[in-house]
Amino acid sequence: MRKTIFVAATGQHVGKTTSTLGLVANLKEMGINVGYCKPVGQQHVDIDGMIADKDAVLFAEVLGFNLDPVLHSPVILGDGITAEFIDHPEQFEFQKRLDYAAAELARLHDVVVYEGTGHPGVGSVVGLSNADVARRLNSSVVMIAEGGIGSTVDRLALSLAIFREQNVPIIGVIINKVLPEKLEKIQHYLGKRFAQMGLPLLGVVPYDKSLSFPIMETVKQAVRGHVAFNEEKLGNRVEEIVSGSLIGTEELKSFQNVLLVVSHKRLEEAIGKIKWITAARGLDESPLSGVIVTGDGRHEFPVEQSGVCMEYFMTHEIPVLTTALDTLGSVIKISRIEVKINTRTPWKVQRAVELIREHIPLDTLLGV
Repeated sequence: MRKTIFVAATGQHVGKTTSTLGLVANLKEMGINVGYCKPVGQQHVDIDGMIADKDAVLFAEVLGFNLDPVLHSPVILGDGITAEFIDHPEQFEFQKRLDYAAAELARLHDVVVYEGTGHPGVGSVVGLSNADVARRLNSSVVMIAEGGIGSTVDRLALSLAIFREQNVPIIGVIINKVLPEKLEKIQHYLGKRFAQMGLPLLGVVPYDKSLSFPIMETVKQAVRGHVAFNEEKLGNRVEEIVSGSLIGTEELKSFQNVLLVVSHKRLEEAIGKIKWITAARGLDESPLSGVIVTGDGRHEFPVEQSGVCMEYFMTHEIPVLTTALDTLGSVIKISRIEVKINTRTPWKVQRAVELIREHIPLDTLLGV
């Protein structure tokens, strides 16, 4: 059985963290004493005076282990570090940190899963590319790539070259985010091409829309909004977006977890339509998971003067944001959100575990 597995990806936003979480959680459910580590991190948070990668924090909370940044997030490449390293590489002990973490994790666990950072070349500036780290950890690699045929093979060829240059073994490839209607076609052609390349196809994971749903906190960041009401509800998920000028029964498809984006001038009119449609359907609950009250492109406008709307927001506990962006600008910003799994999206964690369990043969991954 393999003792170390390094999960890499062809680039950002292809589902590396989600896939890694699914792998580790399923191995744990199989009764395997499995550990996790993000050997090189970039986006980090402060933990009791120490810094740790945000993914390590997520895994500790979801999987229920005590986070020790020294073991689970040994190297952080924060702002300014790369320039300092180039000037004075002798002042940094990155490799010693990795070696210590790897030795301790190997002592504590039967299998350790390491999560890479960004695309395979990330970290090269300090001698810690994904391939450098995988080789130092004596780990074999699982590569995550996004669904497609030509573009997928092209990106894989480029990404795998850096690992092969370091003689790092490749366990195989997981193809992620494949549209369900294209699943059989992708599996057939990639399986055939990978066989010609001597590259195992571990599995094909279908695209699941629920993993792309943002929460209101993420929306707030995207539109640079400010909270007017119900800040404690920023964990609400958003499944559908509707503009205040277009509200009608036909526009509301799921009629749940809807984000209303509306100009301050049309707020009362839009809420009136929502109330009318809700009553017409005989529903007691509001379909809204949040509201963005938009400005004129330069200024934000308050909503406190609307007593009717305030009562509705408070009764249904709807988080309300204000932004200087106009309605079109807000919708564009929201459409460009790159949704990441985090501690406030438990439904994504559960679905990630299910998808890996259903589509990836873990025995093959472990080499048993």
